[in-house]
Amino acid sequence: MSILSEKAVALFRGGFNCSQSVFAVFCEKYGLASEQALKIACGFGGGMRCGELCGAVTGGVMVIGLKHGQYISDDKEAKSRCYAETVRFTEKFRSENKSAVCRDILGCDISTKQGMERAISENLFGTICVDSVVSAVGILEEMGY
Repeated sequence: MSILSEKAVALFRGGFNCSQSVFAVFCEKYGLASEQALKIACGFGGGMRCGELCGAVTGGVMVIGLKHGQYISDDKEAKSRCYAETVRFTEKFRSENKSAVCRDILGCDISTKQGMERAISENLFGTICVDSVVSAVGILEEMGY
């Protein structure tokens, strides 16, 4: 496990969500304070709290945006590069994890009471979610982030 993966896992185990953990370990490299990154990414954990797109993926996509995102209205090249990198990252994540959707990865829907109870009782956050965080960070590192 890389140093960044270890840091991301420490954040996750320390009480931050999957999206925060992935985003925060890269943010300062691209000029964003970790406090701001943790705040920005907070609502994206758990598939935006409804079991949709995995928070580790959304954290990774935000990292890509920090490096390549369009911030000048007519900079179509930046937008195109950001979109291409997003697709590349998401495809790699899907390939490693069989899905990029939180409920599919976990095997339960944490937006429901029963799904959340199952995730907690089976320690899915401490196993599957940790693996997803490590996967997202590793893919970003492989991609040069």
